[in-house]
Amino acid sequence: MNTFDSRGKDSVFTGIIYGLLIVSVLVILVPFFYVIASSFATEHEFMSRGFFIIPHEWTIEAYGYLLSNANFKAAFGNAVTITVTGTLINILLTSLMAYGLSKSWLRGRRMMNFLVLFTMIFAGGMIPTYLVVKELGLLNSYWALYLTTAIAPFNLIVMRSFFQNIPAELEESARIDGCSELRLFWQIVIPLSMPAIATFTLFYAVQNWNTYFYAILFLNNSADMPLQVFLRQMLIESDSGMEVDAGGFAYTPAVKMAAVLITAVPLLVIYPFMQKYFNKGMLMGSVKG
Repeated sequence: MNTFDSRGKDSVFTGIIYGLLIVSVLVILVPFFYVIASSFATEHEFMSRGFFIIPHEWTIEAYGYLLSNANFKAAFGNAVTITVTGTLINILLTSLMAYGLSKSWLRGRRMMNFLVLFTMIFAGGMIPTYLVVKELGLLNSYWALYLTTAIAPFNLIVMRSFFQNIPAELEESARIDGCSELRLFWQIVIPLSMPAIATFTLFYAVQNWNTYFYAILFLNNSADMPLQVFLRQMLIESDSGMEVDAGGFAYTPAVKMAAVLITAVPLLVIYPFMQKYFNKGMLMGSVKG
């Protein structure tokens, strides 16, 4: 009888969990499908039907109209440049620093670890950061974006823990064979750390692709603005009643939805290829502190 009651409770609990998961999936997917449907709908249908998942009449005019917009193409190219370059800098500096801090023989290691942890709790703030960037002469330069977000403390700590899990005997044998520290890092440690590298590459890529605040803070030239700033400008012009920008492009609802979808597609395409590394990299990197 007790066994039956236990199984019954487990079944109810499992049913509740699946129900919550289904609701969560619907909450996420329904707006996403609405964006897709709206981007392929005509303006008349968008205005007359309101909410819909399947448009009555399909059209790609919004995408053609958007891709002919020079401002959008420039912003998309800027976002790609920032993401690729910024992610390479992020993962290079983070992995090098994490590898050094993972070695117990490194002098000053305890103080450096404390300083990394300190930055997770206390940040300098917007104004001090701006003043430092200004004094370094990095305003109106992508280097202001790259260097101010070069190393994320959380990513560094987890990657350091991942490097600590690599057997010390493997590194010692490489050193005995005459392998230098830099060669050991590139040819042995990095190949063994691909789950962590891939995981944090994805994190940094998302961070750089979605950069917005630092872009409007450090960049003044509109031609250098990334995609997120362009999307915000599109919404501002729409909310203020200006449906047409300076170049004569009208931002209809379908065009806005198409812009949102195009912005999301690159990350959606990349994620499935890196998903196999994601869970392994996070779990192995959180075993030791």
